[in-house]
Amino acid sequence: MNQTKKLLIIGFVWPEPNSSAAGGRMMQLISVFKENGFEITFASPALDSDFMVDLAEFGVGKKSIELNNSSFDDFIIELNPDVVLFDRFMIEEQFGWRVAENCPKAIRILDTEDLHCLRTARQKAFKEKRTFELFDLLSEEVAKREIASILRCDLSLIISKFEMKILNDIFKINTTLLFYLPFLTDEMKESDLLKLPLFEEREHFVFIGNFLHEPNWNTVQYLKESVWAFVRKDFPEAVLHVYGAYPSQKVLQLHQPKDGFFIMGRAADANEIVKKAKVVLAPIRFGAGLKGKLLEAIQCGTPSVTTEIGAEAMHEDLPWGGFIIDDPELFAKQAVALYQDKNLWEQSQKNGVAIVNTCFQKNKFASVLINTVNDLMNDSENHRLHNFMGSLLQHHTLKSTKYMSKWIEAKNRN
Repeated sequence: MNQTKKLLIIGFVWPEPNSSAAGGRMMQLISVFKENGFEITFASPALDSDFMVDLAEFGVGKKSIELNNSSFDDFIIELNPDVVLFDRFMIEEQFGWRVAENCPKAIRILDTEDLHCLRTARQKAFKEKRTFELFDLLSEEVAKREIASILRCDLSLIISKFEMKILNDIFKINTTLLFYLPFLTDEMKESDLLKLPLFEEREHFVFIGNFLHEPNWNTVQYLKESVWAFVRKDFPEAVLHVYGAYPSQKVLQLHQPKDGFFIMGRAADANEIVKKAKVVLAPIRFGAGLKGKLLEAIQCGTPSVTTEIGAEAMHEDLPWGGFIIDDPELFAKQAVALYQDKNLWEQSQKNGVAIVNTCFQKNKFASVLINTVNDLMNDSENHRLHNFMGSLLQHHTLKSTKYMSKWIEAKNRN
């Protein structure tokens, strides 16, 4: 194929890599496709934000689109993309049928970000004070919508091996529809750690997370109510700086300097803050996917203490770059030990380097992704022929979603 390949990304929001791991993930995807010769247009129905990246700086076209509006049909017919990437299943629900109808040959890819049904089911079990079971997923309405979206697409990008297993074992999704793609990083060397601030040059505990994401708010609340008193008991001078985009009033109310608990608001440069901190605390109790804040900590040479869910699918069988503990008192005890013991801290740094190089190497995944997409472009008819359930769902979606959308458009016009 000699002509330039066109990729249309339809975003749930405009990318904000300094606000969330999802924004960073999207910029990684843009980088991979850009490096492989794709001409990229990023479209979104979201309002512009003060913190979105300037897509033009990355050579990416920007287009604002509307929900339930046939102007999108004209736009996509004119653009005529070879590949369309949907950012989360809700976007595929809204625009997938329009893509299929107006550009039937375009390869449709879903970036799940994480399995929303897993996050929702875990959160529900947590609030009901019961243990989450994998079979809880089968009764989740979100699961029905999300799995239908995965089946309708030619390929879905799955960020976690645990979620790959769920899709295979629980939902019986054909592996040809799934592509494992974790966060993508460059190689790290142990010598790189020497370029970062040393043990003696760092201070304070830190947590960073976007507060529009419920698991982050819950983590900070848990830190304040269940963990921090144990930390201060063993280490009275301890200070925790909590950073995050979009803090609500309930987050700001946790600011208590006399207890060494500081709500700092949005981080101007999260990387710089984490590099100067001594230990990241992230007692995450529910959620899904991979935790960008923990990978960022490793890259900044900052050991972390987290939970089983926090570290899920992030380190294979390698020792963690810090500690993985669910009990709040033991969590606090190990956090203080990591903060005060230089040898333990430096070994945790080295553990992190091994994790990055084994689990997140960009050069392990990027070329395989592009080859997979190119193969789909060359043989989409055969691929779709073997995905009857997807064709079935696409057929019914075109009928139901299409006419609901047209009804909303007509209603809005009147």
